[in-house]
Formats: sequence, structure tokens, C-alpha cells
Amino acid sequence: MTVQLLMIEDDERLAKMVGDYLRQSGFGFSHAGDGWSGLSAVQKNSPNLVILDLMLPDMDGLQVCQKIRTMSGAQSHTPILMLTAKGDPMDRIVGLELGADDYLPKPFEPRELLARIRAILRRKSDAGSDHSSRMQFGSLEIDRDARAVFVSGKLCELTSYQFDLLVAIAERAGRVLTRDQIMEAVRGRELEAFDRSIDVHMGRIRMAIEDDPKFPQRILTVRGVGYVFAKQQH
Repeated sequence: MTVQLLMIEDDERLAKMVGDYLRQSGFGFSHAGDGWSGLSAVQKNSPNLVILDLMLPDMDGLQVCQKIRTMSGAQSHTPILMLTAKGDPMDRIVGLELGADDYLPKPFEPRELLARIRAILRRKSDAGSDHSSRMQFGSLEIDRDARAVFVSGKLCELTSYQFDLLVAIAERAGRVLTRDQIMEAVRGRELEAFDRSIDVHMGRIRMAIEDDPKFPQRILTVRGVGYVFAKQQH
């Protein structure tokens, strides 16, 4: 089955160029020119990935990202690649905090966009095909097959990338990991030495799984090094 991509972008010429390139690369491609029509397309067509521009005529991409993440059903977990103007670090941080899986500053090369898309889809596919289904740490349960995380039976809201990050560190419970090792574990790209992106994702994961994110018991920060997932949890 052809992987379906949706681009929400008001620049018609850019969307056509990207669409032609991605179709030649074997993807299905559709385009929405504003936020509301993009949200409607996500609900109606359930694309495998959304390419989302930050600047749209009717609402900004951050609002669109947030609305996708609050949709019901599988659409809420749709991977989102956000396009940010000028590579502004604050745009990246806010986008990641709202649930984007990755970001790409404008202007960009189509080949880099394609590489980012394939990396996101590969992470999702690899995690879904893992031989071991469930991991249990006290009240925290990670179900790889369902790509779902529960705390005391309650479903936690995580993006596809955040789920993969959690699985990567949970598989290595008790081992201190640097940010580079964590990114390598999920087969991601180097984030332009933008270590803060990992910190943002870890903060979001803590918000979802920790009883008190300000005093985490599951994902611990090792100052000057990285993070460790605690083996013993209460």
C-alpha cells in the first residue's frame, strides 16, 4: 500500500514542487492550502504523515499541530513534520512541545525533506515490528504492538517520536545515555547539535508518565551527561 502524505502549506508553488518530487519517490501526496482544510483532510483521509507549515493564512501551524494531537482515534498519533521559517530555535521548541515529531527549517532541499520523512516512517515501522510486545515498570506499562503507554491503566498521550524515545531508554533501563546515544537508538538524524530538542521531548514524556514531572522518578537527568531510565520505580 502506498504511503500517503499530506502537506498543509499555503505556498502553491512550493507544494507543487514538493508533491512532484515525493510522487516520483513513490509516495502518495495531497495538499491543503490552509489550516482548516488541512484538519479536515487529516480527519477524512488519515494520512501516514503530515508536512505542516508554521505560517498559514487562517491559523498558525502550531494551532493546527495542537488540534491534530487532540483529535480522537488514530489521527491524533499521525506523525507531523513541521516546516519552520529561518530555523528559529523558539519555533522548533514550541512545535516539539505541542507534539511535532520533527522540524525542517525553510528553505530546504527536497532530498533532505525526503530523508526526514523516511526516518520518521522507519522509526514508526521498526518500533511496531519489535519482537517483544510489553514492558512493565511498576504502574507504567509500554505496549509496543499497540504503540501505547499506560500509567495505572490510563492511556498517556505521546507522539510517535516520543513513544520511540521512551521505548529506547526503557530498553536500556539503568544505563546512562547521552543525547547522541538516545538519538542514535531511535535511528534519528543529528539534530544540528540542537540538544534542546531531546530535552523538550523528555519533558513532554515526563508530563505524560510521571506522577510529579517536577520530581521525576522514572526518567532521571544526569547532569552534564544525559538521561537514565530508572529500573526500580514506585
